[in-house]
Amino acid sequence: MPRAEQPSRRTVLTAAVAAAAAGSASPAAAASPAAAADPPERPAKARSKAPSKAPSGLVDNRAWISYTDWRGGTAKGTRAVAGVRPGLVIATPAGTNTYTDPHTNRTAIWEYATWTSPVHELAVPAGEAVASWNADTPAGTWLQVELTGTYSDGTDTPWYVLGRWAAGDQDIKRTSVDGQSDGKSSVWTDTFSIDDAASGLRLVSYRLRLTLYRAPGTKVTPTVWRLGAMGSDIPDRFTVPASTPGLAQELKVPRYSQETHAGQYPQYDSGGEAWCSPTSSQMIVEYWGRKPTAEQLAWVDPDFTDPQVCHAARHTYDYQYGGCGNWPFNAAYASTYKDLQGLVTRLGSLTELETLIAAGIPAMTSQSFLKSELTGAGYGTAGHLMTVIGFTADGDVIANDPASADDAAVRRVYPRREFENIWLRTKRYNAAGNVASGTGGVCYLYFPAQPSVRQLAALAAVGVR
Repeated sequence: MPRAEQPSRRTVLTAAVAAAAAGSASPAAAASPAAAADPPERPAKARSKAPSKAPSGLVDNRAWISYTDWRGGTAKGTRAVAGVRPGLVIATPAGTNTYTDPHTNRTAIWEYATWTSPVHELAVPAGEAVASWNADTPAGTWLQVELTGTYSDGTDTPWYVLGRWAAGDQDIKRTSVDGQSDGKSSVWTDTFSIDDAASGLRLVSYRLRLTLYRAPGTKVTPTVWRLGAMGSDIPDRFTVPASTPGLAQELKVPRYSQETHAGQYPQYDSGGEAWCSPTSSQMIVEYWGRKPTAEQLAWVDPDFTDPQVCHAARHTYDYQYGGCGNWPFNAAYASTYKDLQGLVTRLGSLTELETLIAAGIPAMTSQSFLKSELTGAGYGTAGHLMTVIGFTADGDVIANDPASADDAAVRRVYPRREFENIWLRTKRYNAAGNVASGTGGVCYLYFPAQPSVRQLAALAAVGVR
C-alpha cells in the first residue's frame, strides 16, 4: 500500500458502517446471476461438521475440502471428484444465465451449475466473515461465491456475493460487488460485516453457495478444491496483551520490493507503490518453489525487474475495489500454482505465528500504523501487507517488508511489542488524531495441498484445517 498515511478501504468502510447504523437507508443486496434459477432454501437437517477453532476463541474457520465434504452439499449440476486433491466440477449444467460484466459492458451467456454447503453453525457468533476459495478456472470459465446466514435474532441475511472470480482476466474481470446491505449487515469489498456490532447482533450460522460458469456447448469446467469462510468476533481494542517470545528461527523467503515497480502498469492500482499484497503473495508462492512460467510472463516489459510481481498484481486486481488488496483474491491467486492452497484468517498472538514459523509456514500480516508506532519502518500507512518470516533470539519479528527501496532492503527486524500491537488491534489513532480501524490480526496463509504431519499440526493449532 502507499507509504503515506492515507485513508484505506478499511478506514473508509468503518465510517460508512457507522453512517449506515445511524441512518435508515437499506439498499438491496446485489442480485446473483444465478439467483432466479437457484432460489435460496434452508435445509432443515443438513449441518456442517464441527469447525476448526482458534485457541483464542474469537475465530471460527470452516472449510470444505474433502470428497466427503463435496458430496455433503446440495448439488445442482455439479459433481464431486475424488483423488489426491478432491474437488468440485460441472457435470451437467443446471441452466444458462446472462451476465453483463460491469467493467467491460460485455454481455454473454454462460452455462452454470451450483453447489451449496450445509448450514455451518458458528462456534463464535460473528461480527465479520471472510470467504476463501482455491480453484482452477481454465479459459472460458469463472466462478461466483455467495454467503447467506442467520442472525442471532432469528432472521436471515440475503444471499451476498463475496466475489466473482477467474484466474485470468480475458473472460470476465474479477470483481467484488458494492452496494450489498439489508440494514443489519453489509459487504465491504471482501468482508461480511454486522452494521452495528454494539447492538449485540451477530451472525450465528451461514451457508456458502458456489456457482461455476462455462461457455455454452463446451466441456471445459472450473475445478474448486477448497471453499470456506472465517467468522470472527474480535472486540474493539487499542492494545493487546504482550506475548512471551518462544522461538528463534528464520525462513528463507525470497525478497521483493513493491517500490521498484512504482509507475509500472498503472492500470492496476497506480502501479507498484500500492502492490504490497501481491508482492507479499509472490514472495511466499516462490518460497514454496512455485512461480510463473516464461510464457505467463511474456506480457511483462522485459526491461522490468522481478516481472513476477507485475504478474501477481494483474492476477489479484479487483476491478470494483480498484486495487490488488482484496484478501480472498490474493489467496485464490496463490492456489492457482500447482498443489498450493491459500486462505484468509485471523490469528490471536505472535505465539500462534511462532507455531506456524516453526513448522516452516510463513504468513502475510495486514496492519496499519503511524510512522512513530513501528520503529525501523520509516513510514506510516493506513493499510499494508508484509511477510513474517521468523523471529530473532530476543523474540523480535523478522519481516520481508515490500515497502522497501529495493529487494536488498526488504528484510527488516521490528520490535515484537510494537508489531504485535499494531497487527492485532482493531482501533487506532490516525495522523489527524481521529479513531481509525485496525485489522484485528488478519493474515494470509499459503501452504501445500498435502501438508506434512508437522504442518498439519501447526495449522490445526491456529484453527485451520
